[in-house]
Amino acid sequence: MQPRYKRILLKLSGESLMGNKGFGLDPEVIEKYASEVKAIVDLGVQVAIVIGGGNIYRGMNESETGIERAHGDYMGMLATVINGMAMQAMLEKLGVYTRLQSAIKMEQIAEPYIRRRAIRHLEKNRVVIFGAGTGNPYFTTDTAGSLRAIEISADVILKGTRVNGIYNADPEKVPDAVKYDKISYKECLEKNLKVMDMTAFTLCMENNLPIIVFDMNEPGNLSKVVKGDEIGTIVS
Repeated sequence: MQPRYKRILLKLSGESLMGNKGFGLDPEVIEKYASEVKAIVDLGVQVAIVIGGGNIYRGMNESETGIERAHGDYMGMLATVINGMAMQAMLEKLGVYTRLQSAIKMEQIAEPYIRRRAIRHLEKNRVVIFGAGTGNPYFTTDTAGSLRAIEISADVILKGTRVNGIYNADPEKVPDAVKYDKISYKECLEKNLKVMDMTAFTLCMENNLPIIVFDMNEPGNLSKVVKGDEIGTIVS
């Protein structure tokens, strides 16, 4: 079966990589995610990945830590590079060719982010992992994911979470929360549904880039989504 999407950007949270550990990286989770990515690469899908850094550093309140926001954001960007390196190592262990590109120069471990080079890697079926966010403080990795997806002309952003879509309330707290299968950008804004932060969401809306929110922890879900199965929630 031909995949519905030819080029995707997969957005993962840093927290998802720590599994049940509460901090850092869980190799089993990373291997599970890398296997899911390999499965769609084998289908011929071009894959770019953006991973958050919340498992290593969460930008905490300046009044509590004494670390100013911009400084803390740069620390968070470095955390995303560590996560990107972990994912890269696991994908290569599984025989998938990868490139790690960083928005902050660090030549020994990652290529600098160059849009045309990233697209060329994708055309050669290498998985491209984008690290260090946008390279600027005050922007989240959600925004980095939206920006990179638009720059590489991705067909869709796949936001892998631990819930199976978008609900009208937090399904982990409200047992009878209602799930949406499809929803418009406008409805998300009117209902104040926290799909992504506002900057990231607005970028997708203005560029007509669909977002699919799905459960990344359910084995095989990523392959189902790229084949066009109705998994999760699509925002368009």
